[in-house]
Amino acid sequence: MPTPSFSDALKVWLKIGFLSFGGPAGQIALMHRILVDERRWIGEGRFLHALNFCMLLPGPEAQQLATYMGWLMHGWRGGIAAGALFILPGAAVVLALAALYAYFGALPLAAAVFVGVKAAVLAIVIEALLRIARRALQAPFLWALAGASFVAIFALNVRFPVIVIGAALLGLAAARFGWLKVEAAAEDGALIRPRTAAQTAAILIGGLALWFLPVAVVALVAPPVFGDIALFFSKLAVVTFGGAYAVLAYMAQAAVEGYHWLSAGEMLDGLGLAETTPGPLILVTEFVGFLAAFRDPGGLSPLVAGVSGAALTLWVTFVPSFLWIFLGAPYVERFYGNPALKAALAAITAAVVGVILNLAVWFALHVLFADLREWIWGPLRVLTPDVATLEPLAAALALISAYLLLQRGWGMAATLALAAAVGGVAYFI
Repeated sequence: MPTPSFSDALKVWLKIGFLSFGGPAGQIALMHRILVDERRWIGEGRFLHALNFCMLLPGPEAQQLATYMGWLMHGWRGGIAAGALFILPGAAVVLALAALYAYFGALPLAAAVFVGVKAAVLAIVIEALLRIARRALQAPFLWALAGASFVAIFALNVRFPVIVIGAALLGLAAARFGWLKVEAAAEDGALIRPRTAAQTAAILIGGLALWFLPVAVVALVAPPVFGDIALFFSKLAVVTFGGAYAVLAYMAQAAVEGYHWLSAGEMLDGLGLAETTPGPLILVTEFVGFLAAFRDPGGLSPLVAGVSGAALTLWVTFVPSFLWIFLGAPYVERFYGNPALKAALAAITAAVVGVILNLAVWFALHVLFADLREWIWGPLRVLTPDVATLEPLAAALALISAYLLLQRGWGMAATLALAAAVGGVAYFI
């Protein structure tokens, strides 16, 4: 497969950064479509291999996947560029909206525009889910495993690491008993970079220094709120297994009830901003960090304090994500194509399809319905919509977007722009 020039890759990563709506499901779909299907820079097998690894890490899996893809093509500078450009457009938007929110409260017009964006993203997610499922689920056993994974996480609230471990063990057993046939993966042209122990140690020490030195400095010399922000979000960076969705409840409780940085309603507004702007969903932490420092600025002006709090939050949230990739990716690549492990990875990929389906259903319920309830029966806990609260505009835009993407061959940017424009116009009608 062709390796792009660094300048060409930068343009694509910037494009991905501006189009990365829809949380992890939408962002993974976007990268798969651009990197695997359109540009053919990364092979299907290697993309799924990297995705399996990133799903196991703490932190935002889509941003880590972008970092991994950039590292595969251009080494450490490619990883930094890809990961940073995936974050920065959304971070800039969230920063601007957080400042406006701090001064003026909620912005109804922006919310109306994002109704259209979310509807289009839903169609993008469904298209990608179908495409990935067709390629990853090549045996009845894998289809069954994907279905079981979806039920486990959607209805039984089974933790993602448990699903992954169970899938890997089932994959090994299926290969042993002949239910799943595996072959060594063909080389798809991605570059594997061996690593010495000394290089690994240097990356670990350098990464930890970049992560914790700013934390130590602000804890010693900055107003107290900055130390709280640095320590809290540093801790959050190592416990967010299963992606942003898995940690939002914990973060919301701590920020609202523990630190009293914002109210529960403001927390929901921040989550809404993060869900409807480009970049990782975990950018909601930037919103929280901005408001925390804005309201307790010490000797700084509120705006300067807010911007500083947001920047500090971004630093301690994402530096660890880069560190996990640069530490682990070379070792993960050594296993690519190993027949003994391919069965386990094929099973994990099938489980990931089920997890992405769960994210897609979760996203669809929140986009299409205003009121959701949890139905509980024994071990089952299922989120169900109140059908009377169906959002007609969102449903219509989702159907139109799906038609344009699947039947008319429209690109993502054009589809998103049309849906956003219709949402904005609807605000004035």
